[in-house]
Amino acid sequence: MQLLGGLTARRFLSQIWQTKPLLVRDAIPGFKGVVQAPELFALAARSDIESRLVWRRGGAWRLRHGPFSRSELARLPKSGWTLLVQGLNLELPAADALLRRFRFLPYSRLDDIMLSYAVPGGGVGPHFDSYDVFLLQGPGLRKWGVGRTPDRAPDPSAQLRILRSFHPETEWVLAPGDMLYLPPGWAHEGVAIEPCFTYSVGFRAPTHSETAREFLSYMEDRIKIPGRYSDRGSAPHRNPAEIPGAMIRKTGEAFGRIRWTRKDVSRFLGEYLSTPKPQVVFSRPALGRSKARFATLCRTRGVRLDLRTQMLFRGRDFFINGERIDFPSRLQAALSRLANERRLEADPRLSRALLLLLYPWYLSGWLHLGEPRWPRRKAKRRLSAA
Repeated sequence: MQLLGGLTARRFLSQIWQTKPLLVRDAIPGFKGVVQAPELFALAARSDIESRLVWRRGGAWRLRHGPFSRSELARLPKSGWTLLVQGLNLELPAADALLRRFRFLPYSRLDDIMLSYAVPGGGVGPHFDSYDVFLLQGPGLRKWGVGRTPDRAPDPSAQLRILRSFHPETEWVLAPGDMLYLPPGWAHEGVAIEPCFTYSVGFRAPTHSETAREFLSYMEDRIKIPGRYSDRGSAPHRNPAEIPGAMIRKTGEAFGRIRWTRKDVSRFLGEYLSTPKPQVVFSRPALGRSKARFATLCRTRGVRLDLRTQMLFRGRDFFINGERIDFPSRLQAALSRLANERRLEADPRLSRALLLLLYPWYLSGWLHLGEPRWPRRKAKRRLSAA
């Protein structure tokens, strides 16, 4: 795989992943990016898209959250600032296609593509991430410094998480199409040499505390512990406001009988990891087709998942946008294709049962009909005069 510098996905995952950095020159040859500055500024002006502006003033790092008007961005100086826009893959099909290049890793781990646009001298300061990241260089040049730093103390004067001290072990200049992979915990700093774009492919790495809290919430209505608290034979209490030790002991014993299965964990992860982010809003079709018309168009045009839709599966359990799906077992192969490829091609054999399952998703904006395929017109032959 040229994307991984000639390494196979298996070798990359066994030797590089979460172990050490990897620099790949020409990971995507001729990469020109998927968006230009005016389009990026338009995205940063929207309230439903997360954007940030980072700059340094008087030696101190400053941070401001969007949205930003075009006039605000136009007034910025010619050097020393960076604009960050999250979730580019949720807005642009080309950005989603870029994210899917990394499908040798499970979709449950892929997070999003963040785009950084920086003018000369712009950056976000030395820092480290708690997750893996691929830094793909778009148009322009950026210099990166990378190293393991024993001093992870943050700069107390910064409005964002910046290292107080950073001394890079290695430095590289990345040109368009170059890519740098960094495992969690590796300190790094990127500084724009000229106006440039950097695409950050980030990964989900929730803390155990976060997933435990969500799992307990998921299990709330599923926990069944027989019995009720009782204190027969207890002695009189001299301090009535004090919680009895026997109550603590018996309650702890009851909690110790809480049990869950592997299927509970699997279904929790399916619902949790497929839940869209809070700011995500789906657009319903402007012209909702009838079930019969939808079925006809699916068979002739196919369907594709919306960019914002998350669809995962484990075995026979399928999940879409935080919901577990009930379906006849004969649809499993088609749903697997839809989840993996994020589309179903036009096929007159698409079953009625499958299309009835997809129809409410279509009405909710979770998936869309494929583009119509217009028949090619035959070119007319020119007749020359004899």
